[in-house]
Amino acid sequence: MQGQNRNEIYPGLEVGIILKKDQRSGNVTYGVVEKLLTSSAFHSRGIKVRLDDGQIGRVCEIVAEG
Repeated sequence: MQGQNRNEIYPGLEVGIILKKDQRSGNVTYGVVEKLLTSSAFHSRGIKVRLDDGQIGRVCEIVAEG
């Protein structure tokens, strides 16, 4: 699992997140990071972010940089 370290994630990065409602199913939603919501440097379940479309979830994979 990628996305557990805050220093790897920044606004503009394309990521896959798991929304709260999808935690059981594991469905991944893809988008571009607008804002980081987790303040700690590491989180075991993934750093929480807001995507540019307003959805909030924990990063489970980093798709592309840039």
